[in-house]
Amino acid sequence: MSNGNPVEEFATGDYVVIKALENGVTVIGMTRGRETRFHHTEKLDHGEVLLAQFTELTSAMKIRGKAQIMTKHGQVFSGE
Repeated sequence: MSNGNPVEEFATGDYVVIKALENGVTVIGMTRGRETRFHHTEKLDHGEVLLAQFTELTSAMKIRGKAQIMTKHGQVFSGE
């Protein structure tokens, strides 16, 4: 539970682990608000892992290419 501290709320967002299963996997962070916009892009090569967090700014992620995505809800594979 949060006590209303913005730093604590920022640090307790859900995490997602993305493991690239090929070279050139793209992970795009998308903003929340009135308009959804891209705000950050990462490029992963085969075997690289990105640990990402949903925050007050990041409401969605778009993943292009073959990757294994792991969350507290389970795992899914993209690009198949």
